[in-house]
Amino acid sequence: MSPAKSNTLPNKADVVIIGAGVMGTSIAFHLAKRSAGKIVVIDKDHVGRGGSGRSSALIRMHYSFTAEVELALISLRMFQNWPDIVGAPGDFRKTGFVRIVHPHETARLKLNVEMQRQLGAHVELIDQRQLRELEPDWNVDEVELAAYEPDSGYGDGAGAAGDFLSAARDRGVTYASRTQATSLIVENGGIAGVATDHGTVFSPVVIAATGPWTRPLLRQAGYDLPIECEYHQVAILRNPPEMKGGGCACIDSVTATYFRSDAHDKFLVGDFYGTRPVDPDNFPQRASDESMEEIIERACRRVPKLAGAEVMRGVTGVYDVTPDSRPLLGVIPEIRGLYVCAGFSGMGFKISPAIGLVMSEFVLDEKATSVDIGAFRPSRFAENSPINAEYEYVDD
Repeated sequence: MSPAKSNTLPNKADVVIIGAGVMGTSIAFHLAKRSAGKIVVIDKDHVGRGGSGRSSALIRMHYSFTAEVELALISLRMFQNWPDIVGAPGDFRKTGFVRIVHPHETARLKLNVEMQRQLGAHVELIDQRQLRELEPDWNVDEVELAAYEPDSGYGDGAGAAGDFLSAARDRGVTYASRTQATSLIVENGGIAGVATDHGTVFSPVVIAATGPWTRPLLRQAGYDLPIECEYHQVAILRNPPEMKGGGCACIDSVTATYFRSDAHDKFLVGDFYGTRPVDPDNFPQRASDESMEEIIERACRRVPKLAGAEVMRGVTGVYDVTPDSRPLLGVIPEIRGLYVCAGFSGMGFKISPAIGLVMSEFVLDEKATSVDIGAFRPSRFAENSPINAEYEYVDD
């Protein structure tokens, strides 16, 4: 399809999706598989150029809330069978995944692993000796138990978004890149379409999969969502010669870092915590040397050999964060036909395949049947009903 055609905006559609990251493109793919009519995807830039292209792209099952585990399990099966389902080779790297919690939260770790196993996750508790055998480069002296997922790993956010979009376009979806949604058109209590800088497309269904840009878009239509933008930095290192490559991905509460291999010769390290507020259209494109040094210093407590690693580059990005650090999924109650899919708080990529599925079910069937997403409803904060998992960690 030529670039000119990709920017042709039709006057009418059955569904308009704003945002061509992993969420918007996954929704488009699943709706197209269900022959949901004329579907249009618009993006102010190009596919996967927002948060998806800056994602660290961990794939793991470890959550403390059951619905998130269920979404992750569906997504893992899709990542594992990407060529058959999406029709592209995919870029899922199976490295294994380890979750380390604070020592005083070991009881919660056990309970969460038991919950995950009951839902079908391939996860086990491993002790210090087993973890040291699995990852000899790690310092695990204070780790009593860790959760280990042999089937997990990491992927590629921009690649996944591109694959979803390509498969959706093969099924008739229209894609308009470099098309900025300027306002939502609301008439008689329902959505009527989207005004853009390339014209207006009228539609009875609009899905905002717009990440950090969601709050101002919906506020303009009269509905305010509690989404804050948070700035994050990631360091990419070259492995020292004596360090094992291709090891497990890890989320480590003790050092407040997450890390994974990047191919077999590089290492990615990220921070649990970011800074707010930040403008998603104007944030530093280069990670600061001071911040990367601080993140690497903490990661070195777990992986001491990183002290000799060459810093290759930094990656920066913006999270769309909600008060309970969980997404907003579903219809906006005051505006019929307007759906939101945002607020993923940095965990979106790993569940994006399933999010497209459940959102397509919600739009077409008025209920998500693969996973019950009722707890993620956008109105929950106005109802004073944030999500609180039974055995949350302090840094969930």
